[in-house]
Amino acid sequence: MAEPLRKPPWFKINRLAVGERASGVLQAIARNQLHTVCTSAACPNKGACFAEGTATFMILGDVCTRACRFCNIATGRPDLEDLEEPRRLADAAAKMGLRFVVVTSVCRDDLADEGAGAFASSIRALRDQIPGVKVEVLTPDFSGREDCLRTVLSAGPHVFNHNLETVERLTPRVRTKAKYNRSLSVLRTVREIEPSLPTKSGLMVGLGETREEMRQAFRDLAGVGIERLTIGQYLQPTRLHHPVVRFYDLDEFAQMREEAREAGIAAVLSGPLVRSSYHAGEFVASGQGAESGKQRSEARE
Repeated sequence: MAEPLRKPPWFKINRLAVGERASGVLQAIARNQLHTVCTSAACPNKGACFAEGTATFMILGDVCTRACRFCNIATGRPDLEDLEEPRRLADAAAKMGLRFVVVTSVCRDDLADEGAGAFASSIRALRDQIPGVKVEVLTPDFSGREDCLRTVLSAGPHVFNHNLETVERLTPRVRTKAKYNRSLSVLRTVREIEPSLPTKSGLMVGLGETREEMRQAFRDLAGVGIERLTIGQYLQPTRLHHPVVRFYDLDEFAQMREEAREAGIAAVLSGPLVRSSYHAGEFVASGQGAESGKQRSEARE
């Protein structure tokens, strides 16, 4: 097995969660028996987000029914759906003082509604517990089912996010059971059902894509009405996952940001440590399409 590609000398990550706010986040998560994508997916920004009092809640357990080759979340047979989870999630978010909450999930192909009802219940529980809260959902593809999308949208999320993840050629290799055009169809259908709802997607780089394939992905996403896009460096979780083929430098991330904007995507956050949910509330509130200076400095720390 080939040795993993080494990170550039300037690419440093601090995953350690320190300070009183980080401790409060960890306690709220543990007390309410919740999961976060921050921990389950080994997000490089976990320490920074916890220290700022934020987290991306992952509902429906921490075992996924798919086995995508980029993802660190465990694969297997999940437990039964926990119907009390939305209430506990809202309780934890309230105790953390959150005003903007991101809710994602594992894929649950085993459930009749593929988990759509749990998203809707979580949104409603958050609204009941935290007046004025804004909720972003980052959903699986629900096998492209419109009824599942309508279930989620009926609860009134403020942002709908579904990640395309990678270019069309690499999708069968990287995203088990997913389909490039189906993900685009999910985003298009949401725009058709709720034209005023902001839609968002995310792409990873470093999996072996070409720059022209990336530009085509930008055009495809713009074509289905995406308004916000995140672009970040893929990091290989373990030796069993898809390898990192290359690391992009800061100038290349800036170039991709401009290419995405030229394709018609209004707001683009592009940088090595950018992830779908990182500073999500700030990204939505500002509507800015620029690489975060914070990301630029963090990459070099």
